[in-house]
Amino acid sequence: MKSKRKAVVTGAARGIGLAIAERFIGDGYFVVAVDRDVEAGISLQQRWDAGTLAFEALDVSEEEGVRRFFGNFEARYGKLDVLVNNAGIIRDNFITNMPVEDFDAVIQVNLRSAWLMCREAANIMRQQLSGRIINIASRAWLGNPGQSNYAASKAGLIGLTRVLALELGKSNVLVNAVAPGLIDTDLTRKLKAEVLQRLIELQPTRSMGNPADVANAVAFLASSDTGFITGQVIYVDGGRSIGTAV
Repeated sequence: MKSKRKAVVTGAARGIGLAIAERFIGDGYFVVAVDRDVEAGISLQQRWDAGTLAFEALDVSEEEGVRRFFGNFEARYGKLDVLVNNAGIIRDNFITNMPVEDFDAVIQVNLRSAWLMCREAANIMRQQLSGRIINIASRAWLGNPGQSNYAASKAGLIGLTRVLALELGKSNVLVNAVAPGLIDTDLTRKLKAEVLQRLIELQPTRSMGNPADVANAVAFLASSDTGFITGQVIYVDGGRSIGTAV
């Protein structure tokens, strides 16, 4: 384990986060899978041996917990090579019907937690003079009705990515974002069939992506092939960010 590259992935127990963790494992990384869902995390841990993956139960929106996690990281795992901020929630509603609690919850998990994780990881990576931070944003930052809170959180995450690229570049810490579009996850499958079909028909590719598509983009940004890429956003959305199908 000590000789492997180390990747921390938040929201790793399911969906896109799980696909990212699995891709890193396939690429030979040791993965620290972070999630607040203890039951799902234990199930994940049981799938891999102790030299491949470690599960850490953590609410990444709680500052003291994040501080403790990174404070113990080097002693427990060694060098921190990659941080992927994937944890996120949605609380969709039109703004006239949205409780302020739903706005606050989305900002807390999607943006504040990433900021906390980045701050603590940056302290380690600057001392190492190396590291990669990859934030999972969303095409939704461009604007989706009913997602004023979610879009704001993801727009903020892209802004955070760009600022950190400027602040950390001289320490050889590269910071980028991946912005998924319509991805086939359990959450997407909860949409009404007619709504999902309408969304698919808007896609230039007339299809959904899958979590592995997002994981592939993350793996690319974490690789040694991207040593001169920082502050960028890679869209994994079947072209939806540039327009609708014709």
